[in-house]
Amino acid sequence: MDIGAEMYAQAERMYPICRSITGNGVRETLAIIREHIQIDIHEVPSHTKVFDWTVPREWNIRDAYIKNEKGERIIDFKDSNLHVVNYSVPINKKLPLEELKAHLYTIPENPDWIPYRTSYYDDTWGFCLSHHQMQSLEDGIYEVFIDSDHSDGNLSYGELLIKGETEEEILLSAHICHPSLANDNLSGIAVLTYFAKYLQSISHRYSYRFIFAPGTIGSITWLASNEDKIDRIKHGLVVSCLGDAGNPTYKCSRQSEAEINQVIEYVLENSGGEYSIEKFSPYGYDERQYCSPGINLNVGLLERSKYGTFPEYHTSADNLDFIQPKYLQESLELIKNIISVLEANKTYINMQPKCEPQLGKRGLYSAIGGDLDKATKQLAMLWILNQSDGSKSLLDIGRVSSISFELLHQTALLLEEHDLIK
Repeated sequence: MDIGAEMYAQAERMYPICRSITGNGVRETLAIIREHIQIDIHEVPSHTKVFDWTVPREWNIRDAYIKNEKGERIIDFKDSNLHVVNYSVPINKKLPLEELKAHLYTIPENPDWIPYRTSYYDDTWGFCLSHHQMQSLEDGIYEVFIDSDHSDGNLSYGELLIKGETEEEILLSAHICHPSLANDNLSGIAVLTYFAKYLQSISHRYSYRFIFAPGTIGSITWLASNEDKIDRIKHGLVVSCLGDAGNPTYKCSRQSEAEINQVIEYVLENSGGEYSIEKFSPYGYDERQYCSPGINLNVGLLERSKYGTFPEYHTSADNLDFIQPKYLQESLELIKNIISVLEANKTYINMQPKCEPQLGKRGLYSAIGGDLDKATKQLAMLWILNQSDGSKSLLDIGRVSSISFELLHQTALLLEEHDLIK
């Protein structure tokens, strides 16, 4: 099985689980991730104060349905966990259709799809159904039943630190709170899981911290519990919506000139395909928590199709048919490329800054292998030597010289080996 198929299989296993911002569905999902990478699973008690928020009560659900007067289950949680408004309070009563309709949600413009709705911080209840189902309901008395509970428990999240040569960290984060939504949730989880497996097989300069947490409240909880670690984080990515056919979309971090923004723009520019770069905004996924003014990390958001822009978003149509192994694989390769540039993007100082050093006597003109002509190899050396005054990174040199980053990196290592830069 190839990597794309393996990531798809992981998403397929997680798809039926009813996840929320707390509860057993989150723990079950974390357990599946833990089969692949050894995440630490943290439990934060309900009512814990996390900045201006409070960890909510834990929510678990066992069954839910709407029955007609014949006793038939016309809406059944067992058919789709999207049928119940996430975090609904328990209910067991009979009521007329007109009263029931106040608690029903549909998507009229896509009448065969079930919407995804939540009520995390509001003690209410509801059901989601297709608009065609809604239109088929006849006047009468309906039995509504939700077997759920809100109780003092915990918020769960997973964390993995893969140490590198330095303590400087790159943060990689995915939300794990959505129920059966394949692209908006499961694709990000699967890609980050397999990227962590890849990192464990190579050497790297940075340390990498992976966070698998419920959206918003999860990242807030992690940040409130780990303020002592924030200064180590130099770059970061929140990922989601990585399994569909859309072109890559990147939303920049709050600090517009951040290195992570420049690197991703460079990688996408040189990818040969279409892409989108968006400025930071305080609306979106957990990047808005990592980029809040008191935290102000350089964390951007990487997706394929942007959240909220594709019709399947937050509906039952965001299913396992909507994502494909090849797009998961492409997203994984894109992250690998981004990280490889971040890893190699160093700033050097020329150790022979007064005029050009004599390269020929050091045997450097023919020292770089590969298929590029000697003039391009020499030009790469000259650009690095000329620009390495301690103020320009390899990425900066690549932009001004139009020489590939890969060749500049290879050349810099060679010049460093000969004590011409450091």
